Amino acid sequence: MMKRFLKVYSIEQKLAFRSADGIIFGICMPVGIMVLIAMIAGEKVAGNQGYTYLDGSFASLIAVGICAAAFMGIPLTVADYRDKKILKHFFVTPCSPMLLLGTIFLCNMVTAVLSALAVTLTAVLGFGYRMVGNPVQFIGAWVLTLVSMFSIGLMMASVCRTVKSANAITSLVYFPMLFLSGATIPFELFPEGLQKISSVLPLTQGIKLMKTASMGMQTEKNGSIVLLLLGITLVCCLISVKTFRWE
Repeated sequence: MMKRFLKVYSIEQKLAFRSADGIIFGICMPVGIMVLIAMIAGEKVAGNQGYTYLDGSFASLIAVGICAAAFMGIPLTVADYRDKKILKHFFVTPCSPMLLLGTIFLCNMVTAVLSALAVTLTAVLGFGYRMVGNPVQFIGAWVLTLVSMFSIGLMMASVCRTVKSANAITSLVYFPMLFLSGATIPFELFPEGLQKISSVLPLTQGIKLMKTASMGMQTEKNGSIVLLLLGITLVCCLISVKTFRWE
């Protein structure tokens, strides 16, 4: 089983590295936004929050790689395979849906990890960023955010039957998550009404969890955010398994 998984994963990873979309949207874009924010307003205090825009944007831009991989990489890859009848060929092999989705999950996780490393190195080496909070807690918050967002991506991949429907649904999910969650535009710049709307998005909650961990802040809402993200992961994974079809 493990040998089969590693074989499929090695092929999928090679294909992923050849895709320009993951590199551009998952790695280059967050690094570019980090450079712009740091150069324009990096040392400025974000409103009355008591921390700089660079400190506040670090966790947010780490989430951009997660967002790109979860809401574009996973569903579009599976939909493309289904449209090209590649999944139909997988059906007559010992490859199970869980094995295939697991390899695609891992490939996109590699993209998210590379994105996080690129943003971190840019912030630390280029602009002197230093994390105030606990790095272990931050990594835990990052993993939870990644798993929950990827579970949504897997659900989308299972539900979408064609590339056309996948493109429509991923656009409806990806762009609001990218621009309204605080991932690219600092959450502190949003007016109060828009902050309330963006708080509904699950990625917003993941960013809040990572942000409080990176800055050493403990809030009463952290526990409820963790439960929310775990609940999303469980529900979306169950839907993904139940609705997945080879054709």
